[in-house]
Amino acid sequence: MKTCLLSESPLALFSSLRSRELPPPPLQVRQWIGGRIKELTGSTGSPDAFAHPAGDEGLFGPQAMTWRVHAHFVGMLVGGLSSLLLQALHPRALAAVWDHSNFRDNLKGRLGRTAYFVAISTYGGRDDALHAIERVNRIHAKVQGHMPDGTPYVANEPDLLRWVHLGEVSSFLRGYQLFSLQALTDTQADNYVREMALTGELLGAGNLPLTVIDCDQGLNDYRDQLVCNERTREIVRVIENYPVDLWDKAFMHLVIKAAFHTLPDWALHMLDKPVASALEKQLVRQALKLAGLPVQTVLDEDGVAAQARRRVATRSSAAAMRTA
Repeated sequence: MKTCLLSESPLALFSSLRSRELPPPPLQVRQWIGGRIKELTGSTGSPDAFAHPAGDEGLFGPQAMTWRVHAHFVGMLVGGLSSLLLQALHPRALAAVWDHSNFRDNLKGRLGRTAYFVAISTYGGRDDALHAIERVNRIHAKVQGHMPDGTPYVANEPDLLRWVHLGEVSSFLRGYQLFSLQALTDTQADNYVREMALTGELLGAGNLPLTVIDCDQGLNDYRDQLVCNERTREIVRVIENYPVDLWDKAFMHLVIKAAFHTLPDWALHMLDKPVASALEKQLVRQALKLAGLPVQTVLDEDGVAAQARRRVATRSSAAAMRTA
């Protein structure tokens, strides 16, 4: 007797889906989901920008763990918000955002710009990736000022950039490990941290970790520099009230919950947020895995990672034709 798919437990369902070749949804459905993704994230870019130059593997190439982690929509969305919450605990990092961006009034725009930078530095051709990094470095060189107590800050301070890097890498990795259908092995996770150190160094960060353990320890080493003040609480309020259409409210509610679940317990204590129960974490995790399946199916076919893979594959196709 065949078992009804809907009667399976969530974990059994996910396991069975992993082993099946699911066809992409019809074009109209894919276009609708693509529109929801853009509306949700504030993205204004087009995957077509990642189609050239033919054969160019960019900074990492399709076998890199960075390509795998950054292609996962739910993990990156959760990790992106989680990293913003972490950044808000560092007073100098927060001062730079507070004074030099419209983050509080346009969270979606900030998220969209960050998502594009991560995409182009991961999946873009090598020259495009390096140009994007150079542009960010030029912007950071101009970002400076004073905190409310008069302490000066500059955005391109290597130790401050290291904090931002650690928060992003650890948050993106946790997001992938928790919400993808197949987590990385320990070795693969270390490879991701090592690969991301390349981007961090190009952005001016120093003394970057090369393993997950060292990355987590690096975050801990900053704890005596972190504070939760009224500015921090305002950023938390902005994230908790992320602007979305009615279509996306339930999904985004889960994402925001997951962003807090992804934080280290010590960060939750600093933010005066409770540590969720294991049951709540599991329910949110399984709900997001299920909700993310159609989105991920569309992105695997139409997203920037898919476009970049096709770009790289043109080199192999051309080589095969020459030897035929």
